[in-house]
Amino acid sequence: MRLRVTYHLACSSRLAAATARDIAFEQTVELPADSVSPEVAARVAGRVESVASLGRGRSRAVISFDPLAVCGDLPQLLNLEWPDELLAALRGPRLGIAGLRELTGVRGRPLLCTVLKPLGCSARRLAELAYGFARAGVDLIKDDHGLVDQAPAPFGERLERCQEAVARANGETGGNTLYFPNVTSVASVMSDRAGAARRAGCRGVLVNALPAGLGAVGEIAATTGLAIMSHPALAGAFFQPDHGFAPAVLLGDVFRVAGSDAVIYPNVGGRFTFSAATCAAITHGCGGRSGGWHRRFRRREAGSTQRGCRTGSSATARTRSS
Repeated sequence: MRLRVTYHLACSSRLAAATARDIAFEQTVELPADSVSPEVAARVAGRVESVASLGRGRSRAVISFDPLAVCGDLPQLLNLEWPDELLAALRGPRLGIAGLRELTGVRGRPLLCTVLKPLGCSARRLAELAYGFARAGVDLIKDDHGLVDQAPAPFGERLERCQEAVARANGETGGNTLYFPNVTSVASVMSDRAGAARRAGCRGVLVNALPAGLGAVGEIAATTGLAIMSHPALAGAFFQPDHGFAPAVLLGDVFRVAGSDAVIYPNVGGRFTFSAATCAAITHGCGGRSGGWHRRFRRREAGSTQRGCRTGSSATARTRSS
C-alpha cells in the first residue's frame, strides 16, 4: 500500500494536472520529470492518482508515495491514508488516552487540564497556583508553553517547587494530579530537562513540538518513558488559505505519528479560533487507531481557560501554485 496525500491546489483547473505532477517529483526526487530516468521515476517519484476541480480557482489532487521513500524516518513526513508498514516503522503515542487515564486514575469523565501562567510570575507563585489547582481536583497541570528558564522562574526551581506543591496537595486530598513541566529547548538541554522531570517524580512533560523538532517528541518519550503533551506553537504559520497544512493533518495526524500522547489546539470561540468542523477533524485524527496505536488525548485551548476534551482523518495538505 502507498502513502496517499490529498492536496488542495490554488490554481486553475487548466494548470492543476501539471502542478500535481510537479509536486509528485519535487517531494521525492526533487528534479523535473525530464531530468529523471524512467526507471527512477517509476520506482521513487510520487504518482498522481487523481485531479479534480473544486471550482473558483481551486483543485484537489491525490498523490501517492512509496513508503520506502520515508524509510521510517519521521522528519521525511513533511508532507496522509497511512500504510500499515509505514505506521509500524514509526513510534506513535506511547500512552495515549488510555495511558493518561491510567496515570491519573480517572474513569468515566473527561480529563481536566489547566495551565500555569502568566510569564513573569515567580517560581514560588506558580507553585502556589499549582497547589490550588491540584487541591481543586484538576487532573493535569502544565506549564505555559512560554515558560522555559526565565529569571523569575528558572526551570530547575520551577520544577522542584511545582512538583512538590502538587505532590503535597495530592497527599492532602488523596488525588492524583499530574504536573507536566515545559522542557522545550535545544536537543541536549531538552533531554537533560526531561531527565530532571522524571527524577523529580513527574509522569509527563510539555514539548513545543514544532520549534523543538517533531523527531524530538518521540525521542523524549522513548528515552524517559514520560507522557508527552505537544503544544502547537508555530503551527499557525502553516494554516494559510492558499498554502500550508490542513490543521487536522498537522495536529491530528502528524503530531500523533510523532509520538504525542496529548495535543493542545485552539478551540471554537477562543482567542485563536478554529471552526467546529476543523476541531472535529482534529479529534478524529487524534482518536483513530492506525497501526494499533493508542488514541491520543486532545486538549482544546480557549482564551486563558483550558479544559480537557473529548475524543475520533482528513489527510489534506495544501500547497500554492506559483
